[in-house]
Amino acid sequence: MLPVARTSKSRKGMRRAHQALTGIASSRCPGCGQSRLPHRMCSNCGYVNRGLSVDLEESTTKK
Repeated sequence: MLPVARTSKSRKGMRRAHQALTGIASSRCPGCGQSRLPHRMCSNCGYVNRGLSVDLEESTTKK
């Protein structure tokens, strides 16, 4: 079945207005200043949150 009338550029654009891609959010690590994903451990220094950090050498050797 064919459409009754052609969809205009304006109507097509309004329909696609919410489909824009967003960039990946990142935050600065307070420990070393490198960018990292929010709510994730820093891959550079192992910082998680205040008073908690992960020892990277120990976690990589326990495989």
